[in-house]
Amino acid sequence: MFSRSSAASRAFCRLVLFALIPFVWGCGSSSSDESGADGAAALEIAVVPKGTTHEFWKAIHAGAEKAAAEFDVDVIWQGPQKEDDRQLQIQVLQNLISRGVDAIVVAPLDARSMARPVEAAVARGIPVVVIDSGLESDAQSSFIASNNYEGGRIGGQYLAEQLGGAGKVVLLRYQEGSASTTNRERGFLDALGEYAPDAELLVDNMYAGATMALALQVSQNILNRFPEIDAIFTPNESATQGMLRALETAGRAGDVTLVGFDVNPILLDAMWDGTLHGLVVQDPVGMGYEGVKAAVSILRGGAVPERMDTRTILVTPDNIEDAEIQELLYPDFDRWLDN
Repeated sequence: MFSRSSAASRAFCRLVLFALIPFVWGCGSSSSDESGADGAAALEIAVVPKGTTHEFWKAIHAGAEKAAAEFDVDVIWQGPQKEDDRQLQIQVLQNLISRGVDAIVVAPLDARSMARPVEAAVARGIPVVVIDSGLESDAQSSFIASNNYEGGRIGGQYLAEQLGGAGKVVLLRYQEGSASTTNRERGFLDALGEYAPDAELLVDNMYAGATMALALQVSQNILNRFPEIDAIFTPNESATQGMLRALETAGRAGDVTLVGFDVNPILLDAMWDGTLHGLVVQDPVGMGYEGVKAAVSILRGGAVPERMDTRTILVTPDNIEDAEIQELLYPDFDRWLDN
């Protein structure tokens, strides 16, 4: 039987494994050999995340490395630390283009501003696979992501059910220009209108920002301004953790229904404590894996889908012990890191 203590232990091991990733592969890239199995130079696949701090991106990295080991290629892992540094992500892409990598897998920080560097890469003969968040361009060869709109709808329906169809609700948005979270927010609002038509939306125009610290500050302002809140939806990891912390500080954690998006050990502990009521969880390991796999397929003359949807599942205290949920929450990194 799965228990909270075993969850905490496995979450700790997971954090340790993530911390070891840079030391296992060194300097942001994975390369045990300078050539592939046939003696030729190994393909270089650059993977550029939105940030490198959140658990979500560490899981993307692990999935990319799993694919690198399986398909005998080298992964270059480079990206901004925080998810609000659009200029640095552009510079990373420009440097990778100048370096002449074989392919790029990128999660665009901004759907519009990242279009030009992606198009520049393709113009130089470097195929690009976009993951996680959409791009205002058709230059990419494939787009691999969760169905973010549907993920938002799942969260919105669950929140509406917890409220019994009525109540005072807050949507704390993430960041302007982020296509993935914008779609989650839209899906949430549509589901709220459908399943809780009598709910009152108190806030839907405030943004958490790129870090947990910013999200905490904004969340505290919201809680101070609207003490009558019944339920809150947050569309990403840092916004969820920031709001959770604000509720704890205000002594309201557990009393206000909180449904978030993405997962980390702190959020899982909160679910066991009864202070977080639901999480819409993606498959970032699978996303990172499929992104590198698609890039390799393109380079080796294979076909790739124009669009691939990865899993989005609602995790609650009622289903957290299910096998499918456990696979997402506690993937087996050992066998990938040992390759």
